[in-house]
Amino acid sequence: MNLKQFLNEEQDPKAVEKLLEKINSLLTSQEFVEYIAVQKKPAFNLSPDCIALTNRRVIFCRPKNFGLSMDFQDYSWVDVADCHIKEGILGATFIMKTVGNLINMMDYLPKAQARKLYQYAQEIEEQMRSVRREKDLETRRASAGGGVTVNNTTPIIAQPHQFQQQHQPLLIEDEDPFAILQKLKGLVETGIISQEEFEEKKNEILSRV
Repeated sequence: MNLKQFLNEEQDPKAVEKLLEKINSLLTSQEFVEYIAVQKKPAFNLSPDCIALTNRRVIFCRPKNFGLSMDFQDYSWVDVADCHIKEGILGATFIMKTVGNLINMMDYLPKAQARKLYQYAQEIEEQMRSVRREKDLETRRASAGGGVTVNNTTPIIAQPHQFQQQHQPLLIEDEDPFAILQKLKGLVETGIISQEEFEEKKNEILSRV
C-alpha cells in the first residue's frame, strides 16, 4: 500500500504508517483504504486518533496504552445514515450517525482532511441510499405476497411490469375509470408498479373517458 497517497493533506506520516500496519489485518477481500484523516490536537500527541474510510466501512481508530494497542470502531457504509462536519477555530469535528441512530465523532481534525472525509462520505452515502431503497422495495414486495389491498376492497393480484403484458389485463375494461385510477395509485404507493407504468395506464384510461 503506497503511503504517499494518504499524505496529500499534510497527515502525520508516522501516524498513517502505524495505522496502515494495524488496519491491513482488518481488511476483507476486495476491501481497500480510500482515505485517512489524522487528529491534530493543539497539545503534543504522540499517538493521535485517526479515521479511515474504506470502500466498505468507516473505521474510527483510537490508540490506547501509549500507542501500543488500538481500539477500532467500524461501521458498514450501508448502515451509515449521515456524515457531516463542524468547523471551528482549532480544526473540525467529523460526526457520523447510523440508521440505528448511533453517533460517533472525532474532533481536532485539520479542516482540509475533514472536508475530504465529508466529500467521500457524501458520494458513498448517495450510493447506499439507493441500496437501502431497493432493499426496502424488495421487502415490501415480498411482504405483499403478490397481492395488494386498495382502500379495504378486494385484493388485486398484480405482478411487476404486468401492464406491459397485453394478454394479461389487470383491470376490468368496463369498470369505472376513476375507480381504476384510484387502484392504480395504490399500486404505485405500495411499489407494485412504477410511476412510469402508472402514467402509461392513466393516459390509456383517460383516452377512453
